[in-house]
Amino acid sequence: QQIKGVKDNNFSAVFDVISPQNAKNKEKAAAAEEGKRHGGTGDQRQQCDGDLDRAIVFEVDFPDVAQRKAALITANETLGGMLDSSLPSPPGPIYVSSRMYQLLGVDIREESQVEDALSAAGLHWAAPTLILSEVALTYMETHRSDAVISWAAKLLPLSVFVMYEQICPHDPFGCIMQEHFLKLNSTLHALRQYPDTSTQRHRFLNKGWDCCVCLDMNDFYLRLIPEEERDRVESLEPFDEHEVCWTVVAVFFVTSGFKVVSEWHEKCCHYFILTASRGLLMEQALLPASPVSLVPVISWSPTALQVCPIPVSLEGLGMASTWLGPEQLMLTGGSSKGGRLAETRALLRDQEGWRSVVVETSVDLGVRLYHTVTCLPGGGVVMYGGRSSPLNPIRDLFRVTFDPCGVSAAADPQSQAAEKVHVELMICSGDPPPPRWRHAAAVVSLRGRDFLFVFGGKNQSESALGDGHFLSLDRQIWTKIPVEGAAPAARHSHSACPYQGGMLLFGGLSREGGALGDTVLLRPTEEGFCWEELDVRPPPVPRYGHRAHVVGEWLVVVGGVWMHSKGVPGVVVISLTSHSSFEISLDTNSVPWPLMLHSFCSELMATEEPQLLLIGGGGNCFSFGTHLNPQPVSVDLRPVLDLNSSGVPRC
Repeated sequence: QQIKGVKDNNFSAVFDVISPQNAKNKEKAAAAEEGKRHGGTGDQRQQCDGDLDRAIVFEVDFPDVAQRKAALITANETLGGMLDSSLPSPPGPIYVSSRMYQLLGVDIREESQVEDALSAAGLHWAAPTLILSEVALTYMETHRSDAVISWAAKLLPLSVFVMYEQICPHDPFGCIMQEHFLKLNSTLHALRQYPDTSTQRHRFLNKGWDCCVCLDMNDFYLRLIPEEERDRVESLEPFDEHEVCWTVVAVFFVTSGFKVVSEWHEKCCHYFILTASRGLLMEQALLPASPVSLVPVISWSPTALQVCPIPVSLEGLGMASTWLGPEQLMLTGGSSKGGRLAETRALLRDQEGWRSVVVETSVDLGVRLYHTVTCLPGGGVVMYGGRSSPLNPIRDLFRVTFDPCGVSAAADPQSQAAEKVHVELMICSGDPPPPRWRHAAAVVSLRGRDFLFVFGGKNQSESALGDGHFLSLDRQIWTKIPVEGAAPAARHSHSACPYQGGMLLFGGLSREGGALGDTVLLRPTEEGFCWEELDVRPPPVPRYGHRAHVVGEWLVVVGGVWMHSKGVPGVVVISLTSHSSFEISLDTNSVPWPLMLHSFCSELMATEEPQLLLIGGGGNCFSFGTHLNPQPVSVDLRPVLDLNSSGVPRC
């Protein structure tokens, strides 16, 4: 870690030469490093030193960076003490020389110089070699990085190349990522010619490597990292930013252990890990390729939905929304770049367009994120759940009612006076559910009575909840109602829509950390309710963090996050009669900023033509900075209603 305290300017590579009998060294070294991270000492590394006697690490970096690294090593008592004082001073570009480690200062783009320097340092070209390149080659001009890949394949006939870099430059997160590196004057050159895992794989095969496997980091993390290790890493600190923050483990095995890199979730779709091999003996060291069955097949409609920005400034994450009236939308909770939002706001529309005002509530609703606000029959809404932090769930239930004159679209646009709504704390009896956030709620009906049904979510002790609870709205009692059928898997960040007295549930993130794509109906029966999973064909691509609405006999699901790097979710439309589905992309050409549709709100607009109003959304994009959608947008749904079940426009 102290060596890595020097940030590489452009390129850093490690050439790791291992002897053939050291096939088990990786496991032993990983175990030693694991013990050290759990409170052990560096002495545990000595347990595998005997097996590593013939292994040497060659690190190649630019001369000025290598010089700074060498200075850090010699100035540190522990690191400096590990060097062999009896060895003669290293010649030429070798800045640090010891029995198991050589630090070379040479421009990797100069092939002959690198070859001479490595030969002088004692690298045996025919020995089994592991080459590591972590976010390095992409900073070089593409023809130069291609040359390095070809050069390594030519000179190292028994080798494995491991590379970790960026992909997917053109979606919203990718655009923000590129802008970040441009500001640092560090263009990601390789992205232009090799924008995805497929092109990266063919790149290596075309440059002389025998076999190649390239995985995005979601695939790597969920499929190859053991569940117990994922659980351990994800429990290190409270965590809730699933859409753009997801703990991943990028494991680069070195002869002295493994390196754990915690990154962000959307970032997992935009980074890959690649292994390429030269020689038959090395092929067994490749990562397992993704099974063909795991690669999603997306049924895209040729039609795209038009997205238009609405000229009013309003941003936020984790808010909840509801209509106060035909042209009045209330927004509660959430957070912004300035912190968590304590104010309740409203979007109002009059003849001059939309504007945002502050709403004054009769009771302080406090700070909350990822709660639900559910419309009630006869007017008003129920606000339930949420959290102020990942360790502080909110248990309160509020009933919010509106005075028709309380929020006026005709109010003076220049007035700073807050509009008012009435808020009443609901005191409910019965057995209340455990507190939660990222749940879903809808009003269901049974024998003429209305109930708030709450399903799923998460809290400080459960990564995903799979329980359902009924609140009698007229009696304010949490009550038990018989529910038949197989209950849906535990999940959070899913959607729920009222439908024919019951509820339609879609998607979410499972307890195991995988996205879900099931559509499940909670259907009323004579005795209670019954779960019934719809057999939707083709199956929608699993996703979470989306929003959903029932439009006629269609379930319209917008936005969200899915776990692969093939584009971003637009709108999936599911027929509730034929159970067919198709995906429709969003045409965002008129939106002048990267539109990130997760942690956002969505409402059907009461207009002559069917439209969705999308408010808020965005997230913390790793070290690339925070991006929030600065304005609401509208989505024209007319093409949805003009499509038949196969996704082809009707004539």
